[in-house]
Amino acid sequence: MTPAEQTRTAAPDHESARWLADLHATGPARDAAIERLHELLLRVARAELHRRSATGRIGGPELDDLSYQATADALVTIVGKLDTFRGESRFTTWACKFVIFEVSAKLGRHFWQRPHVAYEAEDWDRLPDRFGVEPDHQAHQRGLVQALRRAVDTRLTERQRALFVARVLHDVPLDALVAKFGGNRNAIYKTLFDARRKLREALVAEGYLDEGEVS
Repeated sequence: MTPAEQTRTAAPDHESARWLADLHATGPARDAAIERLHELLLRVARAELHRRSATGRIGGPELDDLSYQATADALVTIVGKLDTFRGESRFTTWACKFVIFEVSAKLGRHFWQRPHVAYEAEDWDRLPDRFGVEPDHQAHQRGLVQALRRAVDTRLTERQRALFVARVLHDVPLDALVAKFGGNRNAIYKTLFDARRKLREALVAEGYLDEGEVS
């Protein structure tokens, strides 16, 4: 660590220092700080849940309950980790990362606890649109769908196939995929990117896409 980093760690900004002092205090000062922090985290949790639930899968009391759960768990973690705050950002910025993490984790677990609609044939029928392919007649459409299904079964690894079907065909949220399959959002993106590339290559091989359309 450089001298500049040591100085920054030892001297957080005035607002952050006040947060730390109040949260380390006892009695009414600490209680008031906990209440302020809870209000801040709850606002962030609600905003993040609204943003991530734009598809409408969660709303009303259910969304509000998840907000309070994420806030409560984040608050406990933050209070237990006060001594790890290094002052490299504002305290509120540092604290909000914990509640965003809790929102992500809870959304992921929550999704798999709910009943789901079974996979249906029309999901596959919509798949060509997601590859930017426009079949020129019904027979071509059927052939293209069959080619894609074969490629999904034969070209993809088990993990790629499971993630592709869940995300691309059925719009399972990324947070839910992370909760079920492990890793992180970037790893899921990379797996899906590789799966799409394999499928595009298969469509080129069968004449449904031109070579230059694979990316």
